[in-house]
Amino acid sequence: MQLPIVVGVDGSEGSLRALDWAAAEAARSRLPLRIVHASLWEHYEGMRPTFDTGRPAEQVLAEHLVASARERVHRLHAEVTVIADVQPEDPVNALVRESHEAALVVLGSRGRGRIAGMLLGSVSLALAGRSHCPVVVVPAAPGAQPKRGRVVVGIGNAPGPSAAARFALAQATSRHGELFAVRAWRCPAHEAADHPLLAGSPASAHRLQAEEHLEEVLAVLERTGPETDVHRAVVLGPVHQVLIEEAEGAELLVVGARRSGGPHGPRLGPVGHSVLHYASCPVAVVPDTR
Repeated sequence: MQLPIVVGVDGSEGSLRALDWAAAEAARSRLPLRIVHASLWEHYEGMRPTFDTGRPAEQVLAEHLVASARERVHRLHAEVTVIADVQPEDPVNALVRESHEAALVVLGSRGRGRIAGMLLGSVSLALAGRSHCPVVVVPAAPGAQPKRGRVVVGIGNAPGPSAAARFALAQATSRHGELFAVRAWRCPAHEAADHPLLAGSPASAHRLQAEEHLEEVLAVLERTGPETDVHRAVVLGPVHQVLIEEAEGAELLVVGARRSGGPHGPRLGPVGHSVLHYASCPVAVVPDTR
């Protein structure tokens, strides 16, 4: 049984962009598409007169919304199998549950309403920190025309290929494109060089260590993954800034989930938080499966 691509919709312009991206991805990967609208409408309807046998207005609107979304997908990609569902519950909880049996969950980076600019934090960020499958967040406004098949992935400090790196390689392969593996590095001003060949040059030592680590990770990734052109970039600077700049013109930026526990459950790390806010291309956040 093929796992579907799940896309959350709320009727906003941002969710339409996410719907179009998810539909195109479903067509490209030959996967079914599941459209989900989750809303706590039942908690806001209040008491209705006992003689009112009609459905709540919000429920009617929700059903119309998903029907319109399904029709839009059929017009764009008639070959895609589409399932649509309305769930009267909190969007984050509903989509986290959906992520247990999904290939991807796709969301727009902005929603509807007066606080639309804050919805990235309330829905997309929360889902990216808790999802059991990769989450793709599509930016509200289109960026520069992407280079076809260009996938960028950030390589962190893990000793081997992360789930994010393997996902990015698979994405680049399926797009008949290229993978750009990026390793950011920095040199604390107070550190002394500890590399035996570069004594007295802390920056050179840190750069060399980053290059060596990147090569070690990619050697395993290329040996165990599908054959795809892989490019290397070792760049000085903060990780989030480097990834945002390197992802200009990419079809997809891939980062790891880097979660941290807290009193309110898992939270996305600062790098994922930053790139979801500022990257100009869709961002895939891949949970660490180690």
